[in-house]
Amino acid sequence: MEKATFAAGCFWGVEAAFRKLDGVFSTLVGYTGGQAEDPTYEDVCSDQTGHVEAVQLEFDPTTISYEQLLEVFWNIHDPTTPDRQGPDVGSQYRSVVFFHTTEQQAAALASRDRLDASGHFSRPIVTEIVPASEFYPAEDYHQRYYERRGLEL
Repeated sequence: MEKATFAAGCFWGVEAAFRKLDGVFSTLVGYTGGQAEDPTYEDVCSDQTGHVEAVQLEFDPTTISYEQLLEVFWNIHDPTTPDRQGPDVGSQYRSVVFFHTTEQQAAALASRDRLDASGHFSRPIVTEIVPASEFYPAEDYHQRYYERRGLEL
């Protein structure tokens, strides 16, 4: 198993998109990329901690590749909007790939550069590609949010 961590707006929908993929063993929503230790949802929503709402997943690279996960990531949000996804506004909703290995870093950079050069988006991609940092699991009521409510993405 390998880890991957992505931030692409509100973590509920991001988790639901990755959770249904063959080869994704587990998902965990939480907060990462900020300065405060052990932040709460309210802390992160204050837009003062520097954290993003993110999803950390464990995946089997023999079933789904990191590159395939990146394809899903690019397709489930707008990577050209800084600090916002749809109606959600604030730095906690910024687009970020948190890499766990140098191979993930290289794959993420190459993937972003190819997509940016393709002209698929009318604006440049603003997604950050940074080393994974301390990941703090979100409160229980955020985990598997859509699934617990019988909602489909």
